[in-house]
Amino acid sequence: MRAMFFPRSGQPIKRAVLVRGGVALGCLLLTTILVYLGRYGYYDSQNPGEPITWLNAFYFATVSLSTTGYGDIVPATAITRFISAALITPLRVIFLIVLVGSTLEVLTKRTTAEYRENRWRKKVNHHTVIIGFGVKGRAAAQTLIDNGIRPEQILVISPVHTEVADAAELGCVGITGDARRDDVLNRAVVSKADRVIIAVDADDKSVLITLSVRRMTPSASIVASVREARNTGILRQSGANSVITTAEAAGRLMGISLTSPTAGSIMEDLLDPGEGLEVCERTVTLAEVGTHVGELANQGEIVLAVIRAGQTYRFDDRESRVLESGDRIVAIRHA
Repeated sequence: MRAMFFPRSGQPIKRAVLVRGGVALGCLLLTTILVYLGRYGYYDSQNPGEPITWLNAFYFATVSLSTTGYGDIVPATAITRFISAALITPLRVIFLIVLVGSTLEVLTKRTTAEYRENRWRKKVNHHTVIIGFGVKGRAAAQTLIDNGIRPEQILVISPVHTEVADAAELGCVGITGDARRDDVLNRAVVSKADRVIIAVDADDKSVLITLSVRRMTPSASIVASVREARNTGILRQSGANSVITTAEAAGRLMGISLTSPTAGSIMEDLLDPGEGLEVCERTVTLAEVGTHVGELANQGEIVLAVIRAGQTYRFDDRESRVLESGDRIVAIRHA
């Protein structure tokens, strides 16, 4: 079953239903006890002259609290009529409020959820879709948020209910489902997404999801992760713009940390969000136009690449030495 989660707070609906069900059951048991204690004051038309049993008391409690009232068992003395009016009637009111209130709340929440989903689907555009919310997906979402993307513009798809709930706690919208299914991708409005991150654990799933996503959104930027580098080419042919080899990249980082501890620590610093150094991409300001890229080092930025008219020039390319209007730079700076 696929469910859509929006950021929300408050008591979970299942817990509320259980609490109210306990209240209703308590009212029923208390009424049964009151009736049985006054069993000699009740008249049973089916067994005249005999005191009612526990079963009859329970039967009277159910039909009385539910306002059915068949009339076969009735209070026959003044004290039992007083108990019925003073005690059982309030219990009847509480019982009905709990049952009717719970039903209305469930219907209201369901209607509200459907309304929020329909409104979100109509308004959403240029959003980011993250498929898979394990360690990789969660880190990707946090990085996007740290870089200024609003959580409500991030949609998470995962077959694991708890992962989607965690995404909602982070402020993102979540869908429980298999991203290999077109109906799940359509529900996520992938066709309007600008960015898609595929962070599932199996390479074959990454390929299938990439093919489906690229078919639905030819212009979106797709970043996919693979465990083995030999599958990188397949993912690129499937439509991924960037492919990250998670297992081998981690292995290379460990190797660098052993052979060159300083280089390894700098790499870890760059990957650690919010502290030390970070890699950023930004647009060149008006004051920087005509400036040599080396001069930005005096401002605390080391330029790694310049993006000009869709073409990327690395730091060692002579054509990118002087910044022009409209350029974007990739640089290392303090976080």
